[in-house]
Amino acid sequence: MDLRSLRYFVAVAEERHFGRAAVRLHMTQPPLSRAVKQLETELGAPLLRRSATGVALTAAGSALYDEARTLLAAAEQARARVAAAAGAATLTIGTLANSAEQAGHRLVAAFRRRHPDVRVGIREADFADPTTGLRAGLVDVALTRTPFDDTGISTHVLRSDPVGAVLRTEDPLVRHTTLRLRDLAGRPWFRLPEGTDPLWAAYWTGATSTGELRNGPVVRTAQECQQAVLWNGTVGLMPLAHTPPDGLTVVPLADMPPSRLVVAWKTDDPDPLVRSFVRIAAALYRSEPCHSAAHRIAGFGPAGH
Repeated sequence: MDLRSLRYFVAVAEERHFGRAAVRLHMTQPPLSRAVKQLETELGAPLLRRSATGVALTAAGSALYDEARTLLAAAEQARARVAAAAGAATLTIGTLANSAEQAGHRLVAAFRRRHPDVRVGIREADFADPTTGLRAGLVDVALTRTPFDDTGISTHVLRSDPVGAVLRTEDPLVRHTTLRLRDLAGRPWFRLPEGTDPLWAAYWTGATSTGELRNGPVVRTAQECQQAVLWNGTVGLMPLAHTPPDGLTVVPLADMPPSRLVVAWKTDDPDPLVRSFVRIAAALYRSEPCHSAAHRIAGFGPAGH
């Protein structure tokens, strides 16, 4: 057995499907199937029960899955320790708005337990860059929200949050339990700075479904967005998981797709600290009841579902 074949097996075991596992690993299905079959041959036992709808673990497969996760985690820890021994290890985390707070203190505690000697830097970006400096090489890993152009960037969904319209508390529309984008037609919406990622801008200005051009003030931060609503009656958007300040109310939008809190990293980044951070974040959120099952975690083994 080698670590790569174990990562392949873990991906299939967690996805319960060769096709989904291949997508997660950024490879085609035939070599993945061959690698798992070869692993079964080496071990002399069937690991998976295959069917038209997917796969299920055999008793031998369940035993290997537990052992493989332990081995992969140990290998990752060994790589991180070697990197730390080679010099002062550092990790720079990019955040957007309060994405670090949304990720929670449990992530901080878990990472510090695993890597107590790593120096961690935090870089908070504004709305103009949803990758928080990841694409520009300013950070090693990011806690942010999608959608954005993810060319060369891999993401893992930590949580999926419904979105609502941010309105003044006295606005007549706050009497509704839900709204649709058409209910907000004709109102001023905030805009994002010129040059902002088009996918990101379209989502957060509500233009994804309507195609309507926005004519409100340009904002760069969550605070600026909220103040634009308070002072000018501008319409903004906010994940329902956030608590609005006094004077503002968030009404759920029935026709907006959810906002996904993600951990993001450069796909070709081999840094063991980055890999460890992603694994720790993903492992914490596997036990959370409200997170989305949608994810891509290329080649990161036990961090997936």
